[in-house]
Amino acid sequence: MRRLMVSMMLVALLAGVVAETSAEIPGNRWAHWRGPLGTGEAPTATPPLEFGVEKNVRWKVEIPGSGSSSPVVWDDRVFVTTGVQKADGQTWSFHLFCFDRGSGKQLWEQTAVEAVPHEGTHQTNTFASASPCTDGEHVYASFGSRGLFCYTLDGELVWSRDFGDMTIRRGFGEGSSPTLVDDLVIMPWDHEGPSMLYALNKKTGETVWETPRDEPTCWATPLVAASSSGELQVVMNGQTAARGYDLKTGKELWRCGGQTERPCASAVAEGGVVYVMSGFRGAFAGAFDLEGRGDLAGSKAVLWSLSRDTPDVASPLLTDGKLYFYKEKTGLLTCVEAATGEPIYETQRIPGIGRTYASPTAANGHIYLTDRGGVITVITTGANPQVVASNDMGEGVDATPAADGNDLFIRGERHLFCVSTQK
Repeated sequence: MRRLMVSMMLVALLAGVVAETSAEIPGNRWAHWRGPLGTGEAPTATPPLEFGVEKNVRWKVEIPGSGSSSPVVWDDRVFVTTGVQKADGQTWSFHLFCFDRGSGKQLWEQTAVEAVPHEGTHQTNTFASASPCTDGEHVYASFGSRGLFCYTLDGELVWSRDFGDMTIRRGFGEGSSPTLVDDLVIMPWDHEGPSMLYALNKKTGETVWETPRDEPTCWATPLVAASSSGELQVVMNGQTAARGYDLKTGKELWRCGGQTERPCASAVAEGGVVYVMSGFRGAFAGAFDLEGRGDLAGSKAVLWSLSRDTPDVASPLLTDGKLYFYKEKTGLLTCVEAATGEPIYETQRIPGIGRTYASPTAANGHIYLTDRGGVITVITTGANPQVVASNDMGEGVDATPAADGNDLFIRGERHLFCVSTQK
């Protein structure tokens, strides 16, 4: 059942205003897992439409071990994390790799830590599923219960933090990624123990603020978004409620219930409005005015909400005033108007896309949809999606592809690919 609560003034706000945030990366670099705007879109990228194991591959390199973290890019460097099981079958080593963007040559590798994980992970998850992030001066890699590590772009360790051990729901494993904004690293810590949201000084790792959260396990990544008045907030999904926090102090500004169990999808935002979704054992999508305060349930700050066909693991994509999202973990794609929640099309079957973990990526008027089996189908944006290409990478892909410039970086089960329109 769709519930629409939109005023004409707020529709105009959404249609005509694009709020700038300090979370945007200069130069539109893909420097954290949802790209320069935190929406899944690379607004200036022009990656290839057709590619594969051999076609339009600029380079590919083998990545040891396992991981479902996405690569991030800064100028001529590409970063990715992995976990490697040692010969004893219990100990794992956790690594951050840096590759040359032009050639794929490994520039350096750092072993952040070696540890015996205190609990297991889901068979489809890994011990290295949090994506790194970078500001062009340092790169930050989180291995959850194994710690958060800050390196220079040349691989020198600057600082590390150990937040203890998380207790994850049903042993599904960890997965939330850190977020960079201004001088802060925002570190999520939702689990079956005392949950917390941390803001750290990005240069020293010292705690600037920490805010307790009455939330069980959540796999979402924090989003920094601006209200229409320009106030920066940290938005987090959660099983109990979606919430917004003041970036400077960590104070909770608003909350709204209605989410489903164990949310994974990260929020997206534009024009002073944030969109939060979840889709396990239920369905919820809500559009919230970031000027709202307190409990938003039933208020005008809830612009619209949906209760069907929402995503589970994958996060929504926001591009050109439209939201694209899968139904649960399937490849059934829905597109709605961001301003109103009105459907443009619903649960459309996309050839080659059946089961999904990776989130949709948009670039140059096209959307890249990734099946867990390794097929990446490219469709046009808009009301009548056309399949442009179906590209088989020859191995499974759970990580969200990163688009930057002429390149698309794809982290598969065994390899990191750079497919490109540039040779």
